Amino acid sequence: MSDTKRKVVLSLYDFTGEALKPWAQAGYECYAFDIQHDDQVVETYEGGGSIHYRHADLHDHTHLNAIQDQFNDGSVAFGMAFPVCTDMAVSGAAHFASKLKADPEFQTKAVTYATMCADFFDALKVPYFIENPVSVLATKWRKPDYSFHPYLYGGYIPQEESEHPEWPQYIAPRDAYPKKTCLWTGNSFVMPDFKPVTVEDGYARQHLKLGGKSMKTKNIRSATPRGFARAVYEANT
Repeated sequence: MSDTKRKVVLSLYDFTGEALKPWAQAGYECYAFDIQHDDQVVETYEGGGSIHYRHADLHDHTHLNAIQDQFNDGSVAFGMAFPVCTDMAVSGAAHFASKLKADPEFQTKAVTYATMCADFFDALKVPYFIENPVSVLATKWRKPDYSFHPYLYGGYIPQEESEHPEWPQYIAPRDAYPKKTCLWTGNSFVMPDFKPVTVEDGYARQHLKLGGKSMKTKNIRSATPRGFARAVYEANT
């Protein structure tokens, strides 16, 4: 970066760090907070940037407050959050009745975790997005500001980098798959322009290979599409 001042990007409920990679590659100091991390992993990049994977129980507001205090110095340039969608996504609506019986507040709690992220970024006064699939956030919080499918940003991935570097067996080259994803944004977030690619024929690989409830498949399903991550970086710097 041309600016020598420390610039930080924060990502909440983020296990894979995929959304942070374009920022780290450009020299930003990035932090991915998730309950699955153990605070020991740091990835560094040639451009001088890094991704710090930090453990945090983000369902506990005291953890969010501690993170806010740590970065309340004007260094944060951008924020993003991927709150757990298990209790909100309409794809799981068949299970809502049994969950409601077990805990009448299950969805209220899930929505609160998402709105806490918005409050967090608003307090830091930084542009941000909060991502979720089609979910009850639209009715229990507010309608999303934007929605997209991964293939709409596949053109941000060069042809020579078509294959996914981590999960080529699961994710189509250049993110050429549909999956409607919604964004709740704030503080002058800029939605990037589309650069679509042609979608693969038939069902998306994710639908065929990433079923089940294992943490591995959940993490891959929730990983930010590479094209969208690059597009967001370009539009918001």
